[in-house]
Order: sequence, then structure tokens, then C-alpha cells
Amino acid sequence: MLLEAKQRTKLDNSDDSLFYSFPRLVTHVDEGFIDQLTNLYRDRLKPNTRIFDMMGSWVSHLPEEVEFAHVEGHGMNEEELAKNRQLNHYFVYNFNQDLKIPLPDKDFDAVLNCASIQYLQYPDAIFYEIHRILKPGGIAIISFSNRMFYQKAIAAWRDNSEEGRVELVKSYFESVKNANGLPGFSQVEVISQKSNVPSFLQALGLGGGDPFYAVIAYRQF
Repeated sequence: MLLEAKQRTKLDNSDDSLFYSFPRLVTHVDEGFIDQLTNLYRDRLKPNTRIFDMMGSWVSHLPEEVEFAHVEGHGMNEEELAKNRQLNHYFVYNFNQDLKIPLPDKDFDAVLNCASIQYLQYPDAIFYEIHRILKPGGIAIISFSNRMFYQKAIAAWRDNSEEGRVELVKSYFESVKNANGLPGFSQVEVISQKSNVPSFLQALGLGGGDPFYAVIAYRQF
């Protein structure tokens, strides 16, 4: 899906590096969400593989007992990333300014994005890059709830329902084609656990757990 220009806009157009300059050493989802995500990683990620945790922070939610060959981290705040004990290496980079991921082709077994996909203004380009850096058969797991920094989320996300956001992420995967014009990713899988509490009450921290969504696909061989 190619977003229209107005769908890529943010309410706060200031430099992202300014917004993220102050470290936020908190989790942006609740414990129930984190448990589901860690269990998903435990189920889908293999030991001794190479992981790229993109748009992350001071915690990656990876299972502690699994030993990976390398975990590369990325985010917008160096202090947050420096505190992440699960990372072997990290870099600070703004994907809304430079649409290339500065990593080699076919170098990672998994690409992870937790609770940050809503901030990409050019997801079509970045998902092509995710495909490029994944090994054939490598997995991409995009997880999110209904929380966000509202002023930094793109209009296509802000103005959508939760179900619409799932479809949006699915369309990002489906937009990627290989050199022969064939789908770059496998059929998309969706895991969801909705909340029965109205979103405006959740935003106020009143009752219920965060909804959990994970959109998953594999790079085609």
C-alpha cells in the first residue's frame, strides 16, 4: 500500500531527534502485553541466530534464557539503548530522514519492531529494507497495542481503528515485491488479543489490559 502524502503527516513536525532526546526508561505497554510478546519470541526465534531489534529502547523483551548469536539494536535515544543488556551492538538513526537501514543484505534471521511501527512516515521503503536485510526464510515480527505518542504517529495510524491498523501493517508487508515482481514476504499471519475496555479508558489507565497485536511474515526463498 502506497500511503498518500497526507497520511504520512504527524501533528508534531519538529525534528524527531528533539522529541526523543530525553530518555524514557519506562515500558510503553503493560506486563500482559510483554509476557505475550516474550512468549511469541520464545516460540518463533531460534537460538544462535542474528536478531535486529529496530526502533527499540532500553529493553527488547527477548527471552532471557535463549542465547542469540548477535542482537543488533536501533533506536532514537543513545542512553536508552546503552542500558539495554540484551543488545550486542546498537546504533542511533532516524528512519524518517534516511530510508536506508545501514545493515548488510541477507544478514539477519529476524527483524523485530515493538510498539513503534506507527511512527514510520515511509513504511513502504522501510519494509523493503527489512526484506533486504533478512536472510531467505527470515522472520519479521511487528507488534503493537493501542498506545502511541499521538503527536508523532502518522495520520494513517491515528485515524484508523485497531483492526484498520492491523490491515495497514499487513499492507506494508504485501507491498514488497522481489526482483521478479513476486511477493517478497510469505502470507501474513496475525495474532491478536483485543481488550474489552474502551480505548479512552485504557488511555487513562483505567481497567483492562493492553490489546496485543502481532503481524508476522517470512522473507520468501
